[in-house]
Amino acid sequence: MRIAIDAMGGDHAPAAQVEGALLAAAEWSDTTVVLVGDSARIEPLLQGRKPANVEVRHASEIIEAEDEPVKAVRRKKDASMVIAGRMVKDREVDAMISAGNTGALMTTGLLVVGRIKGIERPALAPMLPSLDGEGVLALDLGANMDATPEQLVQYAIMGSIYRSKVHGLKEPRVGLLNVGTEAMKGNELTKAAYPLLEQAPVRFVGNIESRDILKKPCDVIVCDGFAGNIMLKSLEGAASVIFSVLKTEFTRTWYTKLAAAVVKKGIGQFRKKMDYNEHGAAPLLGVDGLVLKSHGSSNALAIKNAVRQARIAVSNELVSSIRVEISNGSE
Repeated sequence: MRIAIDAMGGDHAPAAQVEGALLAAAEWSDTTVVLVGDSARIEPLLQGRKPANVEVRHASEIIEAEDEPVKAVRRKKDASMVIAGRMVKDREVDAMISAGNTGALMTTGLLVVGRIKGIERPALAPMLPSLDGEGVLALDLGANMDATPEQLVQYAIMGSIYRSKVHGLKEPRVGLLNVGTEAMKGNELTKAAYPLLEQAPVRFVGNIESRDILKKPCDVIVCDGFAGNIMLKSLEGAASVIFSVLKTEFTRTWYTKLAAAVVKKGIGQFRKKMDYNEHGAAPLLGVDGLVLKSHGSSNALAIKNAVRQARIAVSNELVSSIRVEISNGSE
């Protein structure tokens, strides 16, 4: 198995990408990790500790965070992200991972890798945290701001297949993000999508309110990218504020510091459940190859976990399973 990592994308590139690749290479000797990027910056970080299953593919350009996605992908042909996407397209690697410019990665997926036939729009599908630590797969959370009812059905099918193939769930529960649980609640999009999801080849459990997500009322939640991204940012913001307040309160006095020592283990476990580094990366479902988006601030652990996700998805033939299901549904 071969997995490409965009070594120049992300806040801590290329150091985090190199360290993550080394961790992955050490754990999975049957996987070759290809670091795509500026070899002059990557090779010194590997000096004296480069295993046989780590390779470097030179790329002379970098897509920056502030670059306009479509222009960057079209003009920077030798960018690390674009080369990694081309490697997926040409089947040189089985998957690619990037913590770089999200819009540019979406564009790479569409213009370089290409869509699965029958898929109208690919969807970004990160894992949202849940109190049991297993998480909820959510799509779309930003690849497309708008969606049609039919596209939400495709999201549901792809998400269900992902949770089955990658996480081993036999009948993943699929929910529709809405402002209420009643079938006729919501806007025109959700009202039209509800009956279609009832007829779709998924285990649809109805409307889900965002306030219940952390309790994991479903295994897959579908929505348009606008509503989904607002939900994601709200959860991230709430988690940040909670941990900030806890830190302030537990360091206020000698008594609260003592209390903090007592509950430190429990708080640490809760924080781990909420940490995106533990989930690794979000797949771009619907493109004709495995493309994974890591958080921009990913550390080495997140990169390693992204490789783990990619390995499982490749081993369980995720992309081909989606391709077959969508093809059967369009006949």
